[in-house]
Amino acid sequence: MDPAEPREPREPKPGAETAAAPRWEETKTFYDNLAPKKKPKSPKPQNAVTIAVSSRALFRMDEEQRIYTEQGVEEYVRYQLEHENEPFSPGPAFPFVKALEAVNKRLRELYPDSEDIFDIVLVTNNHAQVGVRLINSINHYDLFIERFCMTGGNSPICYLKAYHTNLYLSADAEKVQEAIDEGIAAATIFSPSRDVAVSQSQLRVAFDGDAVLFSDESERIVKAHGLDRFFEHEKAHENKPLAQGPLKGFLEALGRLQKKFYSKGLRLECPIRTYLVTARSAASSGARALKTLRSWGLETDEALFLAGAPKGPLLEKIRPHIFFDDQMFHVAGAQEMGTVAAHVPYGVAQTRQQAAPVKQSPSTQ
Repeated sequence: MDPAEPREPREPKPGAETAAAPRWEETKTFYDNLAPKKKPKSPKPQNAVTIAVSSRALFRMDEEQRIYTEQGVEEYVRYQLEHENEPFSPGPAFPFVKALEAVNKRLRELYPDSEDIFDIVLVTNNHAQVGVRLINSINHYDLFIERFCMTGGNSPICYLKAYHTNLYLSADAEKVQEAIDEGIAAATIFSPSRDVAVSQSQLRVAFDGDAVLFSDESERIVKAHGLDRFFEHEKAHENKPLAQGPLKGFLEALGRLQKKFYSKGLRLECPIRTYLVTARSAASSGARALKTLRSWGLETDEALFLAGAPKGPLLEKIRPHIFFDDQMFHVAGAQEMGTVAAHVPYGVAQTRQQAAPVKQSPSTQ
């Protein structure tokens, strides 16, 4: 053969590897690692359990609020723009949102094509210019929040139904009351007086019963006629379900997601756990509460009847991501023990006491 003529390439021997040519699988893995990680697709709002969270519930914005109150909206926006690359610190709803996302991860593993998951919407009356700092903060903490509602000073409550909201959390009591008046499950969330570690793998939600899951029927009896008449009333109506309260629908949504894990044989490993924490006495008035839940086809994983004892010490043991109650003194007691507590402004109790919770700065959206 002529030396100038190119040689035919030789076929490698069976089983031999070419040192200079990496395998396709290795090359693909290398480039996959370079590519940005794709976030999961957002579910359609009507198919999901939608949790609307205000910016002040998700993040701490005390300094920004001080500037807004003392110097006005223009200075507030200017400050936000100057600091838009500085992420906000986590607020009281932050651990709750992280727990929702942990549940979503498990649900997507079990049901890849299902949209029956939590969908988190950031709802704020902030100016849209502040949105960049909010987006930067969300990306900094690797949160999956794709839906924003920024209303530029107007109340966002009118948009909640359009988002198919199942629960609205805010640091603004007036906005929460607006939502409750519109028939939307809502609560004012407060930071605990001290930090307590909560589960990273299991969402824990604790509910009061009367005027939260149930109507305020029984509380009205206590207020009008005293405890003895209340016990008589509950005994006489033990088999009559109570009417639903503002957060019954949210417990129902949690129960629906729990059953998706149960159907896979994962009841004991379910990443959602619910608690009824009530001042009711078990023997004298507990049966009606449990039978009401049963009549709705609902249950809580644990039911704690305290017979008027403080709730804070028990909540300290449960370590829920959030505790809902209609009584401000129970909210304050939970805060003191390190629990993130949320006030549900519903029922007769709102007309007789509005105690201020401990160590909570004034807040808006």
